[in-house]
Amino acid sequence: MRMFASLLLLSLTAVPLFAQNPTTDAVRQMVQGRAKNMTAAADLMPADKYSFKPTPAQETFAHMQFHIVQANNTLCSAIGGTASAEDKDLKDTDPKDKIVAAMRRSFDVCTKALADLKDSNLGEEATVFGKKSSKGAALLTMSGGWGDHYASQAMYLRLNGILPPTAQKAANAKDDKKKGEYKD
Repeated sequence: MRMFASLLLLSLTAVPLFAQNPTTDAVRQMVQGRAKNMTAAADLMPADKYSFKPTPAQETFAHMQFHIVQANNTLCSAIGGTASAEDKDLKDTDPKDKIVAAMRRSFDVCTKALADLKDSNLGEEATVFGKKSSKGAALLTMSGGWGDHYASQAMYLRLNGILPPTAQKAANAKDDKKKGEYKD
């Protein structure tokens, strides 16, 4: 019985050592893939298609990229407890190269903001879009937004006959598999 109690106590104290920040660690891992895919999507769209919008009521591709930059800078600055990030002069009418460069910088802002964040800090107050919130709410908004934004980028690319970054990887894997060269 004493051995069982010792093992139970050891297991209960060891778990926190291995998973002290499961939420923030997961988002830290996520930001790298999102930065790669979302920046690649912005880069794949030809400059002359940045004014494309599927219907008159929808936003242009350029405006969507502009919005991603704004959201990253605003949310990650709130999470990191820093002043709002750079690129305040960015406009959705700017050239593609300026918008893509701003997107790269916005993901750098997120990487820096998440670097030292711990799950125990998620309850701390943050101001997001002018409203009091928590760092945890900002983190959830940001990570959820990445999924929505990438899905929209992918749709706009496909409507222009361009395979999105994540679909290119899958298509290349299928081609390699057909040739007997499949590598993952």
